[in-house]
Amino acid sequence: MGHTSDDDKILSYNDVVLRRSDLDILSGPNFLNDRVIEFYLSYLSTVHTSPAISLIPPSIAFWISNCPDTESLKDFIKPLRLRDSDLLVFPVNDNTNVEVAEGGLHWSLLVYYREANSFFHHDSLMGLNKWSAKQLSEAVSPFVSDGDAIYRECSDTPQQKNGYDCGVYLLAVAQVICQWFSSGGVKNRDELWFTDVKESVPDLANHLREDILGLIRRLISEKSE
Repeated sequence: MGHTSDDDKILSYNDVVLRRSDLDILSGPNFLNDRVIEFYLSYLSTVHTSPAISLIPPSIAFWISNCPDTESLKDFIKPLRLRDSDLLVFPVNDNTNVEVAEGGLHWSLLVYYREANSFFHHDSLMGLNKWSAKQLSEAVSPFVSDGDAIYRECSDTPQQKNGYDCGVYLLAVAQVICQWFSSGGVKNRDELWFTDVKESVPDLANHLREDILGLIRRLISEKSE
């Protein structure tokens, strides 16, 4: 009889490898880890295939924010071709220690929208990640604009009701913004995606864990056929 463990690989999707423990994280009231965040952002990139949208994995966003050497950062960012995208989506984590993998206690979302030449920070816990988001925006700004992009804190972002759903809200907001952009960004154009986020994210966040679990199980089933 085969032995299973939490470290067993259950799915390879694009560049993301999910393990059995990731299903447990999604099944219970747990803080989402880097792999789950990266998996769903990768999935959204296959749904919203426009080259104008870039969804940046957590590890890359973290390194951009915390890279200590400017020249190394230039070499690291160049292949990402950030200036080719009109909408850039960055997960933000409050970990500041480059020696600690998957550290940090809170997720939020930073979005750069080229038409407005602005960064928008969506935080589901009263702006807790504001410092980390501003640090990331300042690191990215020279590579997406002339370094003159505006930073905006989106204070009306829907708020989580517990201490562990920040990653769920990050993904819900990312999904709604990608849908807004893919639809042409014409609905409520003056307000950008803010109304859509306020109206859609709370309900979406309530069932997103189940949605992601269902997606993973479907992909596993398809690969086994």
